[in-house]
Amino acid sequence: MNQVQQDAIATVCLMAAFADGHKNDAERAEIRRIFENLGPLPESEADGPARERGLSALYQEVLLGRVTVEKAVMPLTQREHRALAYEMAVAVCDVDGRASAEEKAFLERLRAALAIDHASAATTQHQADDLADFGIDSVPVTDTAAGPGALAAGVGNGGPGIGTARVDEAEIDSSITRYAILNAAIELLPQGLSTAAIVPLQMKMVYRIGARYGYTLSTGHIKDFLATVGVGMTSQVLENYARKFLGGLGRRVLGRAGGAIVDQATSSAFSFASTYALGHAAKAYYAGGRSLGAIDLKKIFTTHAEKARTLYAQHRGEIDLQSRGLDTGKLLSIVRQGV
Repeated sequence: MNQVQQDAIATVCLMAAFADGHKNDAERAEIRRIFENLGPLPESEADGPARERGLSALYQEVLLGRVTVEKAVMPLTQREHRALAYEMAVAVCDVDGRASAEEKAFLERLRAALAIDHASAATTQHQADDLADFGIDSVPVTDTAAGPGALAAGVGNGGPGIGTARVDEAEIDSSITRYAILNAAIELLPQGLSTAAIVPLQMKMVYRIGARYGYTLSTGHIKDFLATVGVGMTSQVLENYARKFLGGLGRRVLGRAGGAIVDQATSSAFSFASTYALGHAAKAYYAGGRSLGAIDLKKIFTTHAEKARTLYAQHRGEIDLQSRGLDTGKLLSIVRQGV
């Protein structure tokens, strides 16, 4: 895949991210950060005036409606590249739940532009929908102070969960590591849609940690928690894809120092760190009676993300082994059952 084709897929993903028109300011800012950090290529690698402007221009072009779906996909002449672009777009649209009417309209237009047959598109969408319905069937958080929206203001209920004396913290730590290993293993799979399982598994992990401390959490509350910690759902999927599939884009994120190469291993390490850090932020939050504010949660997340860099190397053998036993057919049952 050359740089022009990578840019085309990046544009498709960005269009998918904004297809519903409902992204909040924080998520928009995070998506913008990702694309601005991609930056321009060095002049020696540029391929015409468009390359010299750098990929940060894609954000503005898409946001202002200056590029059409049909124009964006023109460089994607190979069947596997078109399929990958469609899978990635479907995953981005479904990351925060089943695709909305606006997103479905975008995906149909994309399908037609990519000349993907209806049966193949339906299979991809069905798989993504199944991952989006990740199986948290619960009542909402009962006290409104800790419900969706409260976390962003740093408000908690100030009291401990039910039955916290029975919590086995070592077991929770072990569970967090298992989720991190699984998500890292998933990122080693070659299929584009596999990345769509990362966020549902993270949400399942948070749900189960909350339950250990006596809280029954709604999907809305968990999404709010992820946003407060700084784990944007759409932006995380976009960044995972940039690291996993768009090697040239990822190289621009990390730079050339030390011969850094972006590949599936880099994406795997990224997912391991984000999952591990998210789990420990959730543990601290629910163990403390949901009294921690956004600033404290982000500090905890950052600290454990740094720790995870070392731990990833220690668990790499387990990650490789687990990835060899995975395929996209198993992901749905894994997402529904958790770890």
